[in-house]
Amino acid sequence: MKNFLDKNFLLQNKTAEELYHGYAENLPIIDYHCHLPADEIASDRQFENLTKIWLDGDHYKWRAMRAAGVDEKYCTGNAPDKEKFRQWAWTVPLTLRNPLYHWTHLELRRYFGLNDLLSPETADHIYHYASSLLREPNYSVKNLLRKMKVEVVCTTDDPADTLEHHQALAKSNFEIKIFPAFRPDKAMAVENPESYNAYLARLEAVVNRPITHFRDLLEALEERHLFFHKMGCRISDHGLETMYSEPYTEHEIESIFNKVRSGNALQEEEILKLRSCMLYEMAVMDHAAGWVQQYHLGALRNNSTRMFMKVGPDKGFDSIGDFELARPLSRFLDRLDRENKLTKTILYNLNPAHNELIATMAGNFNDGSVPGKMQFGSGWWFLDQKDGIEKQLNTLSAMGLLSRFVGMLTDSRSFLSYPRHEYFRRVLCNLIGTDVEQGLLPNDMNLLGKMVQDICYYNAKKYFGWD
Repeated sequence: MKNFLDKNFLLQNKTAEELYHGYAENLPIIDYHCHLPADEIASDRQFENLTKIWLDGDHYKWRAMRAAGVDEKYCTGNAPDKEKFRQWAWTVPLTLRNPLYHWTHLELRRYFGLNDLLSPETADHIYHYASSLLREPNYSVKNLLRKMKVEVVCTTDDPADTLEHHQALAKSNFEIKIFPAFRPDKAMAVENPESYNAYLARLEAVVNRPITHFRDLLEALEERHLFFHKMGCRISDHGLETMYSEPYTEHEIESIFNKVRSGNALQEEEILKLRSCMLYEMAVMDHAAGWVQQYHLGALRNNSTRMFMKVGPDKGFDSIGDFELARPLSRFLDRLDRENKLTKTILYNLNPAHNELIATMAGNFNDGSVPGKMQFGSGWWFLDQKDGIEKQLNTLSAMGLLSRFVGMLTDSRSFLSYPRHEYFRRVLCNLIGTDVEQGLLPNDMNLLGKMVQDICYYNAKKYFGWD
């Protein structure tokens, strides 16, 4: 019987142990997609207590707390920080077999050296001890990143963002590279004319000129794209229900844009056409700049209207969707490919039923020009846990080249999430080690160790140009 979270956690055989400890464990981290706030990195924020860094904004924890029967005031409400933490501690023993149980205790151990299991009995000790450490200088945000051997962080930023904090970081002597990523979702959110026009007013203010016609919008986005590039950005990202690739004409797009700009609601067909055009145009920008484009596909958001009206978006009321994906995704990629405008691309799916779809679709558009040009992205959101990671790795192995995979990311808003890279590396090494033990792969540590190191670090370093 193994002990919980010992040094061989998730490593179920000797080969897996050798791969992890000998090849993966000490590699730096490239976090090429996350939602960390750049202002808190630039200011080197010092969190006042464990609740502020660990519970604020964490919809994973909030979902578990609600399911356990915890009142909303302890999630998104105004309950005292210590009481919120006590409610989380009460919830944790109920999360057995949920990845939150693993993540929680990995984070307590790796950041704070706490080996206690979090429970109502240990809550106050853990809260006070961790909070006291967080107030020390070596637990500032920058030092937390250093502690986890983070080498690159790519935040997620709107085209209208000023990137002032990235500029400050670029001028500082901070050795960890903090780059923006171009996330133009709001520029496509045309379903609500009022909020869309308010967003375009923000964009107008940044580019200092009016956006009257659709071409004005594209020129504004191109200007921001160039500015992001000058700030070190080499990645775009889109959060979409599905891919949009409806046929359209320039006249139709101008008419649709004028309609929404006038404050009128669009028909569903008009929304699809406008989104299709914008996705294509931004993909062309990415290709011209030599960027990597990322597409996060399949989330059904804000399912509870009541809670959306009460607490707003991104509070833990999103789930897996089942949208049609194959044909629109094929049309989108094929158009870019035909025109020689398809840049390096990472496709993430939230619905595990689409694993094989995404893996085979990516393979359709590899052309030998770039190793691993088309990527089946790592398990995302509900799938970034042991079962989801294993399924993604197995599907990629069977239908593509696992050896070219660019590996894990945190996709997190928390500075305490970096043990997720350790979690992924352990799962990866165990998967390969198990194959060796079963005679499915050769027991060649040089061969296997290099592949593990490539997946955990070197592939991403080369793929994104940070070689």
